[in-house]
Amino acid sequence: MSGNLAQILTDTVERHGDRVALKLDDVEVTYEALNEGSARVAGLLKGKGVEPGDRVGLMVPNVPYFAIAYYGILRAGGVVVPMNVLLKGREVTFYLKDPEAKFVFVWGDFAEGAQQGVDEAGAELIPVAPGEFEKLLAGADPIHDVAERDGSDTSVILYTSGTTGTPKGAELTHDNLLSNIEVAGPELAQLTAEDRLLGALPLFHSFGQTCTLNASVHAGALLSMIPRFDPGKALEILQRDRITIFQGVPTMYGALLNHDDRESFDVSSLRLCMSGGSAMPVEVMRGFEEAFGCKVLEGYGLSETSPVASFNHPDRDRKPGSIGTPIRGVEMKVVDEDGNDVPAGEVGEIVIRGHNVMKGYWNRPDATEETIRAGWFHSGDMAKIDEDGYFFIVDRKKDMIIRGGYNVYPREIEEVLYEHPAVEEAAVVGVHDDSMGEEVGAAVVLKKGQDVDADELKAHVKDQVASYKYPRKIWFVDELPKGPTGKILKREIEVPEAVTAA
Repeated sequence: MSGNLAQILTDTVERHGDRVALKLDDVEVTYEALNEGSARVAGLLKGKGVEPGDRVGLMVPNVPYFAIAYYGILRAGGVVVPMNVLLKGREVTFYLKDPEAKFVFVWGDFAEGAQQGVDEAGAELIPVAPGEFEKLLAGADPIHDVAERDGSDTSVILYTSGTTGTPKGAELTHDNLLSNIEVAGPELAQLTAEDRLLGALPLFHSFGQTCTLNASVHAGALLSMIPRFDPGKALEILQRDRITIFQGVPTMYGALLNHDDRESFDVSSLRLCMSGGSAMPVEVMRGFEEAFGCKVLEGYGLSETSPVASFNHPDRDRKPGSIGTPIRGVEMKVVDEDGNDVPAGEVGEIVIRGHNVMKGYWNRPDATEETIRAGWFHSGDMAKIDEDGYFFIVDRKKDMIIRGGYNVYPREIEEVLYEHPAVEEAAVVGVHDDSMGEEVGAAVVLKKGQDVDADELKAHVKDQVASYKYPRKIWFVDELPKGPTGKILKREIEVPEAVTAA
């Protein structure tokens, strides 16, 4: 029997073929239609010469076509490279060139912006537009078989990064993802075919991909999609589709809680809410639970761990502010700089071992060796464990910024800032923000004799990176704090009060 992840769809269609799998407002796609669409995508790719193990980009928002292409790529034996639709030319080039992807499915609204990057990568753009994509698939011979893949073969490459160097592609195997789905769905969410999920998390991200899309398909549940999160629209769908499970990042919960018309919506169908991506403020959790009458369970994970590593399990005591305990089949502990376990209550780095840990970073054996040591994945996140074995995140060892649930990597933004002729030095840091959790900030040193304002620098960066990445807060300094070797010490950068308050 093949270990191909696409079998979660072929298995489900045998049991629930006539059930609605995906919903986008008035558009409904049954499991049978999803299965047939994915078979035609597989045929389309085979016709273009795609072989098992070949990488294929997927740059499509939260619409049914994402799932059709996703399972079609897997069905053909390909490796999915999910991409944010907001990426621009230079970013698209990297996301295709690094994994040597020769094809990429691109949502029609973003095709023009992506074309330059596709051309520079020497790849072929496959446009995905309502009506046109159906015609394209109609001309393809469907492949109903699922390509033979071993469970240890790579199924998805998710790009992630610390704050130094270029993004790294985490290779997640078919077994990695299937094991995580089998825990996240039936066990943590107690998901069944009767459930209806709100697809508000971006599907190019590991949280949305595993816990929302794959978990719902595995169970035969209904997934109601939102292409771009909006709290008013989310409330409308919660009521309209009698949603039973909501999964989101803390900023989504805050937006729903603070929506002016919240009380006018009937959300009584909700039975479970799941939070991840960053730590949820306890006050937000309490306020949401009181207003929505639904318990929020918080978990923790990373792209490299497929992503779920720990969770507040539904059958155990929940501790607000905690990321819970390790999931079945996974071990977690906190260690000091030398890899020794630290006592309960003391801070150390989270390390993880289990079925969820990635195969490694694509073509980066050095980075893999640095991150996975003695069989343990080193997360870079600092935490402590209480006397009951519950984990509490304390701080982020890495400098990554999480803005509204999206990861922003400072080094990438700094590179663009340095390209401006007036910039001598720049350091990108997270600035606390009530709405976004963190906002992207930049401390900038200008070259002598140069004069440029913050708005011009913002526009310079915004023109070259996805809109969620550019620094909303820029301030100018005479010099940046440095250590003995000349390395910029970000921890010593002071954010002016005027910038924080703005």
